[in-house]
Amino acid sequence: MKKYITDEKTGISYTLVGDVYLPNLISTETHYEIGHWGQKHRDYIKQHHRVLYSSLLTSCKLNSYLHEIDVRATEIYDRLVKQFKEQQGITEQLKAEDMMAWVGAMNNIVNQARELVNAEVIYTM
Repeated sequence: MKKYITDEKTGISYTLVGDVYLPNLISTETHYEIGHWGQKHRDYIKQHHRVLYSSLLTSCKLNSYLHEIDVRATEIYDRLVKQFKEQQGITEQLKAEDMMAWVGAMNNIVNQARELVNAEVIYTM
């Protein structure tokens, strides 16, 4: 028996393992680490958009899709935090002079940015 064969109808190649030919399946998906935003979006589509989730999963595109969402959401979040800090005059000088005021202002900014990213990127289709 030949070690390798290819089915001409499907184009799938097989390797002989013992007495059985097994298909040579190669994942086309690149594995990315998925951060906070990507995980939140995954949970959302898994619960509310099951067809999309299943389609991405079976086509080996889920990881790269979630990576793109994660990168986009992170960029938007960072940009919003920076803009809000500039608009509200939150500086390192304020941090040095009045730590509690700085912490309160930063908490408000972070919460605003999270809400906007959730509304615009994570929980939308």
